[in-house]
Amino acid sequence: MRIEVWSDFVCPFCYIGKRRLEQSLEQLSAEQPIDIVYKSFELDPQAIKNTGQTIHEKLAAKYGKSLDEAKEMTANMTQQAEEVGLDFQFDQMISTNTFDAHRLAKFAETKGFGKEVAERFFHAVFTEAKDVGDHTTLVELASEIGLDKEEIRKVLASEEYSKEVRTEEAEAQEIGVQGVPFFVVNRKYAISGAQPTEVFVQSLQKVLDEEKSTPAFESLSPEDNGASCTDDNCDVPEK
Repeated sequence: MRIEVWSDFVCPFCYIGKRRLEQSLEQLSAEQPIDIVYKSFELDPQAIKNTGQTIHEKLAAKYGKSLDEAKEMTANMTQQAEEVGLDFQFDQMISTNTFDAHRLAKFAETKGFGKEVAERFFHAVFTEAKDVGDHTTLVELASEIGLDKEEIRKVLASEEYSKEVRTEEAEAQEIGVQGVPFFVVNRKYAISGAQPTEVFVQSLQKVLDEEKSTPAFESLSPEDNGASCTDDNCDVPEK
């Protein structure tokens, strides 16, 4: 089974959805290996690097909300993160441009470190308040999981892997991705949003059980999509 995951490193529900997916895989009775591949998606391709704004100020400005409403949004996300063992520190979080982080993630994938880099970048953003738009920070983070510092610097100083990032973002548009996280299983089944773990379990088990008789592309998400973020909104459904 191959699971492709479109996400952005500054998307809180992408990290929550990632962890829920991982927890669901622990419950599956899969006889075949499961390969997870992380795909590039920028929530805000025009974002500039660290502006000095707090995440609450950015959310309030971006979504037309008050600071109190923005703090309420992040409090809800923090609670959902805690439920899957994640520690979100929104008060210190640095909002930034993620294009170079995505390029570096594509490079890491060629070295067999795709999943490790994705986890390291998410944790750096939401728990450690690190700026993944900063090249020095990216060198530090990627080298921690085994990549060579000189190779990392070479990639960041060039335009390498830009085409790969843009291709994956274009692919997301082609298949109708409206927000992230977005999961595609075996190139045929779609799961939208950070669904509850039990929904992932049921959906993925359905793939394992019924794949041969399923149509070419089928949504496995419930009618009410899971929590996700878009360039225009960060949807926090009622629990």
